[in-house]
Amino acid sequence: MSNDSATEAFVAHRNLLFTVAYEMLGSAADAEDVLQETWLRWAGVDLDTVRDQRAYLVRITTRQALGRLRTLGRRKESYIGPWLPEPLLTTPDVAENIELADSVSMAMLLVLETLGPTERAVFVLREVFDLDYDEIAQAVDKSPAAVRQIAHRARAHVAARRPREVVSPAETRSALEAFQQAIETGNLQSLLDTLAPDVVLLTDGGGIKQAALAPVVGADSVASVMARIGTKASLQPAHVNGYPALIVRLNGEIDTVMAVRIDDGLITGLYAVRNPEKLSHMEREATLRR
Repeated sequence: MSNDSATEAFVAHRNLLFTVAYEMLGSAADAEDVLQETWLRWAGVDLDTVRDQRAYLVRITTRQALGRLRTLGRRKESYIGPWLPEPLLTTPDVAENIELADSVSMAMLLVLETLGPTERAVFVLREVFDLDYDEIAQAVDKSPAAVRQIAHRARAHVAARRPREVVSPAETRSALEAFQQAIETGNLQSLLDTLAPDVVLLTDGGGIKQAALAPVVGADSVASVMARIGTKASLQPAHVNGYPALIVRLNGEIDTVMAVRIDDGLITGLYAVRNPEKLSHMEREATLRR
């Protein structure tokens, strides 16, 4: 393969490959590493033997991501406190693509965390990227019949755990605006009015920043944690993982990224990422593609 042709093909599909790797790993840093490895392997391929460049590149990326996913699993076992996906600052057009936004939302990535590595790869390639079973079979080294069974199992598993309905970015923004205003004004009742009674707050400090080591459950407990933020921080709306979210800044620096899950107009899940190692991709927008 001439280097120019290889580079051209890789660049043309780069955003798609990053999205595949990120959805499989929940980590932008690891997804970038997978892309580096994919490029190194792709550069050594004879282009004349490749019938479908996109499918071939997705296959390399999937295999690299699967290897890394198993390593990540071991890392997560020794992680201090709740592990949350690495948040991505996304472009507004991601929010307009409801299916893409839903697939990279914090709530959905946390559901994908409950799948095994192969199940996760099959689910992502089939449900998000609509690859056919033969293509997926090559990517995960299984037979098409086995892949169909894995896809069926993974779909049922995800359906039982995903949000009840896909919430529009406008609904999320509306709930988030009321939530932000309640925090900024310090009005505890207004804050409680935005939270579902069984709301769950997960904070990821990674052992570096102060964070609750277990989920905080219930509107009263979550409200009292949130009420302490408004006095010392500034809150800035942003698009994170395809949906409206809040960036909490202290002295101008990003301190926390807060994403939410909304059900029936109320916040049922709050995901606060504080681990500074996970906030490096919040200074520039990531371009995602299906």
